[in-house]
Amino acid sequence: MNKIKSLGQLFWSFFKIGALTFGGGLTMLPMLERELVDKRNWVTEEELLDCYAIGQCTPGIIAVNTATFVGYKREKVAGGIIATLGMVCPSILIITVVALFLRNFMDNVWFGHAIMGIRGVVCALLVNTVINLGKKSLKSIFAWIVCAVVFVLAFFTKLPTVIIVILAAVSGIVMMLIKTKKDKSKELKGENKNE
Repeated sequence: MNKIKSLGQLFWSFFKIGALTFGGGLTMLPMLERELVDKRNWVTEEELLDCYAIGQCTPGIIAVNTATFVGYKREKVAGGIIATLGMVCPSILIITVVALFLRNFMDNVWFGHAIMGIRGVVCALLVNTVINLGKKSLKSIFAWIVCAVVFVLAFFTKLPTVIIVILAAVSGIVMMLIKTKKDKSKELKGENKNE
């Protein structure tokens, strides 16, 4: 019974997020944090950012990938499936309704103004999310350097995004290997001094 209740909570949490998210993956991050970290305590901020980063790097929609990862972390395969369904159901329902009545709305002046207002909100939410994400993620000089290099590569070159992500991942792995090697050499020097 507890598992069914937990799966129901997963579905409902992601259903709410999916229904109220406008503007894609980045704009949903504050909602994910509020619902999953602050309210439910299902994941920590760091775990959520990790799931989000993995969701960006894997094929598919960031919001759906993040839901799948968090659901899997909470309730394994069943949780991943239920969280994913919760995230996509609102979109399917909204798209179906909009498709049925789209021709009626396209020429409506009020509908056009509403969409323009939503665009402004989405831009503000994206800026807010990027600033908050930067504060939480850029905690070392290395992270700042990677961020600056990626920014330059993304805006001033025609390098595909996938290549940029792979280069950033490889640089992180290399940095970790160098750090591990330095730590081991310090330990060896400490042991030699003790002898």
